[in-house]
Amino acid sequence: MNENLRRDEAAHRSSLLSVDSYEVHLDLSTAADPEVAGFLSRSTVRFTCTEPGSDTFMDFISGEVHSVTLNGSELDPAVVVDGARIILPELAAENTVTVTGTALYSRSGEGMHRFTDPADGETYLYTQYEPADARRVFANFEQPDLKASFTFSVTAPSGWIVASNGAEVSRTGEATPAAGESTAVWRFAPTERISTYITTVLAGPYFSATDHWSGTLSDGSTLEIPLGLYCRASLASAFDTDTIFDVTKRGLGYFHERFEYPYPFGKYEQAFVPEYNLGAMENPGLVTFTESYIFRSKATHDEYEARANTILHEMAHMWFGDLVTMFWWDDLWLKESFADYMGALAVAEATGSATSWVSFANRRKAWAYLQDQLPSTHPITADIVDLEAAKQNFDGITYAKGASVLKQLVAYAGSDAFFEAARAYFRTHAFGNTRLADLLSALADATDQDMTGWARQWLQTSGVPSLGAAVTVDDDGAYRSVVIHQDAIDPVTGESALRPHQIRLGLYSRVAGSLVRTGAVDVRIEGALTEVPELSGTLQPDLLLINDDDLTYAKIRFDDRSLAILLTSVGQLEEPLARAVCQAALWSNTRDAALSAADYVGAVQLAAPGETGIGALQVMLRNAHYAVEHYASVDVRDQLRERLFGFVVEGLRAAGPASDLQLVWARAAAALGRHSDTHSGLFRELLDGQDSVPGLAVDAELRWLLWQALAAQAHASAEDLEVELERDRTAAGKAGFTRASTSIPDPVIKEKAWQEAVFGTRLSNELLSATIAGFAEGPDELRAPYLEQYFAEIGRVWDTRGIEMASRIVRGLFPGSQDLAAGVPAEEHRVVHAADGWLAEHHGAPAALRRIVLEERDHLLRSLRAQEMQAR
Repeated sequence: MNENLRRDEAAHRSSLLSVDSYEVHLDLSTAADPEVAGFLSRSTVRFTCTEPGSDTFMDFISGEVHSVTLNGSELDPAVVVDGARIILPELAAENTVTVTGTALYSRSGEGMHRFTDPADGETYLYTQYEPADARRVFANFEQPDLKASFTFSVTAPSGWIVASNGAEVSRTGEATPAAGESTAVWRFAPTERISTYITTVLAGPYFSATDHWSGTLSDGSTLEIPLGLYCRASLASAFDTDTIFDVTKRGLGYFHERFEYPYPFGKYEQAFVPEYNLGAMENPGLVTFTESYIFRSKATHDEYEARANTILHEMAHMWFGDLVTMFWWDDLWLKESFADYMGALAVAEATGSATSWVSFANRRKAWAYLQDQLPSTHPITADIVDLEAAKQNFDGITYAKGASVLKQLVAYAGSDAFFEAARAYFRTHAFGNTRLADLLSALADATDQDMTGWARQWLQTSGVPSLGAAVTVDDDGAYRSVVIHQDAIDPVTGESALRPHQIRLGLYSRVAGSLVRTGAVDVRIEGALTEVPELSGTLQPDLLLINDDDLTYAKIRFDDRSLAILLTSVGQLEEPLARAVCQAALWSNTRDAALSAADYVGAVQLAAPGETGIGALQVMLRNAHYAVEHYASVDVRDQLRERLFGFVVEGLRAAGPASDLQLVWARAAAALGRHSDTHSGLFRELLDGQDSVPGLAVDAELRWLLWQALAAQAHASAEDLEVELERDRTAAGKAGFTRASTSIPDPVIKEKAWQEAVFGTRLSNELLSATIAGFAEGPDELRAPYLEQYFAEIGRVWDTRGIEMASRIVRGLFPGSQDLAAGVPAEEHRVVHAADGWLAEHHGAPAALRRIVLEERDHLLRSLRAQEMQAR
């Protein structure tokens, strides 16, 4: 289908064309009929060509192209339509093309996604395009640097809500006798010049709420922005619009103050939509979010903070990404890294959260460290040769490592210079496209120094640098010397990749049973060895914390005294961010097989009961569970699991009634219950109301977690789950039921799940993931028959399914939960061997498919090596 646009093709097309405007009409009037597969799409595009007489192509993935008119001449679709492309021959200097066709509704979250609400039978539509799925809805030039103004109009049932990037300018009714019901046509204002991938349409009987934001700008003028919120009608009672509006208003005030450039896209609406593939998408004027951010059940402070972070992340994109956009996906980081950093910063500064940077360290930076140690790691500024590579590069490097490096940049260059550069960047490149050099120019002007060296060392290399301290102590217990060692090899090139770091060394000592900071020294690291003369003569503390305040991006190696203290006393650190940095370091050592799973679980058992940070506790317990199931050797795993399970259940019973901490303990217990039936009786009693943990709300979300645990241990029948589904006939309930049903350890059920996932097309994106997750539960022997089938089918899956669904299948079904047999080296494990064989035989497979197999192989090999180390 030639869908995989190459970078060189995009560059050539960009050199030929400048696009002025689009007029797009979509007829969604029959969307509620499940028998109707598609909808009428018509787009008229006006553009100029620098080389009259040359040819180019438009992008359109459709059911059928009905007509193509170029400069008044009808072109034969049978001649000019080539798969996903429409050839436009013999262009004039100024051109107008109109393409009419039938676009297809989606169940994969790509293009125009159609969802039927199981709660009330209503139909909901929304679009999702990044990186290149606008072409599934209307014909266009699908690349980020061919910006244009877009004017949308939509025909839909008259009782629906319809929205787009621009404000609604008119709504007129029209008769549709064939459909037997009234429809209306919505027309929307033209947008500013934006890229195709951030255009959007929302349609359906959505619930809506409105508000507005007013503010005074830096030049003294005032700005008023209309605000709107949307969700499915069946979720309206759970939609906390006041809280979301409050975060939105705080964000608009904050970013206007920081950026000194007025929000340029008119209204600011936010829609929370079902079966969304992402956390959110920064469509200007109408941001879309996963509706999992609407909390049907009790939610923790950490979940509310995560939602605020996403809201502010997307708002930052209005400047970083929408106003100023990268030319091609090589520089995807120019929007995602900045939005990730600004989201965390705005949560801290605009909402007053004391835990924003703790959450960043626990979650986002942990994601970056994991991604940067895979064989697929790449520089922050990546080499993206085509759209499939772009899709795979929405990863922990582009988002979280980039944001971590920006946090280091602010420490290195100063906050004032950073924001001065940002403001100049917006003014210079508004509504245009940029590359790395454009940002470096703004930074150089703001800092009065050439930033190309910094960029080369941080943005154009790969891998995680490592910082450790070599200390010598005199007879009085004072430091004679402290030297910071930096190790950094780029795993892609094999060359040294030492970076400059602006860090803080924290000195922590025991005071009244706590580890408190007794001193700190700021240090600039420039090479392999950096002496810290300021510490000479200072009494050695109990803990020397490199990267205190988490200013840089690096693995931390502790001196022997500090490590011994952490293994017994990490929970005694009073400073939450210091605890997060130390916990992350202990987890990194466990993943690297330098610390045993048992030692890590022991450290968690000492720290978790006193942990007051909701997100920190959740991450700690989740990591401990993962360590048991993946890194513990087979001979100790059962015992270690039961030790952890008993500890977690005790934590649940000891937690404050109705507290967020109690809910975290309960969810952790349910997760452990998928691998042990020791506390299945408790779970059943909680579900039946016979055992009451004081204050614990056993609501819809927790009920499904408990049922999934029981199902995985064969303590829930299909009939039990059907009864529970009758209690919760919602989209989330259906997904919970699907995962629980496929978790039952029955070969017949596993076979059915396999067939549905690998060969079926019935499941939506969310139900596909639920089916795969359930299939993965249970003993390895249940999935052993599918090893050869997996490698036999993934090529076909990739060729026949869209990249979103294919990625879920290939990654989710990889047989990665495996144990190391006695006497068998990790590299010779049967799954590793099978993966190596497939990779060797499929050099020509799509790079994105090979990347997933390589990454999953690496995850497995890391687990097996940890088991191997601990079995010695």
